Amino acid sequence: MFSLDALSGRFKAAGLRENVLRLFFAQMLRDAFALEASGVYKPFKEVAAASLGVVMASHGVQPDKPKVEAVLAGFAELAPHPDVAEGLERLRKAGIRIIALTNGGAENTKKLLDRAKLTPFVEKVVSIDEVRRWKPNREVYLHAARSIGVEPSRLALIAAHAWDVHGAKRAGLIGAWLKRQDKAYQAAMEAPDVRGDTLIEVADALIALPG
Repeated sequence: MFSLDALSGRFKAAGLRENVLRLFFAQMLRDAFALEASGVYKPFKEVAAASLGVVMASHGVQPDKPKVEAVLAGFAELAPHPDVAEGLERLRKAGIRIIALTNGGAENTKKLLDRAKLTPFVEKVVSIDEVRRWKPNREVYLHAARSIGVEPSRLALIAAHAWDVHGAKRAGLIGAWLKRQDKAYQAAMEAPDVRGDTLIEVADALIALPG
């Protein structure tokens, strides 16, 4: 739903090239998945801060606490992609309930939704903090289904990452892949049920599914 572009300026101000942003995010996910695989839970902010410190040090920037916190504060300023509001509106008009499932904290996600004026579309925000597991662990998706009282097979996950869609599919959900950063779906992952270049296309494809 939200673009990471707002972080670019903060990376530059910290002495990092803007293209380091994608590297940081990929390494943060790698570190989070490694912790998850080894049975250790750490919340988003803690993993992000530690991963950013490593990236800073690797690029010759002293990873002092104020500098790390200044960069991470940008996560509270992310803007939605331009297709989000219309995509959510189409789902709502079709009578489809919408929740947000995040690897981040619930409060920050709620603030982002409020800031973007998207809160009216979203029934509930569900965070991994509630189950202390990271997506794509299947328990996260099953918890999301339980939290709104629906069977997993009646819940669809829309995600821009193949690993997220894969995790949802393995938990019995419908998987919808939205092409954002990656221009091709990771073929080793379980295939999505629908896909699209925009959230509008994905919404229409989901609405068209039988049942």
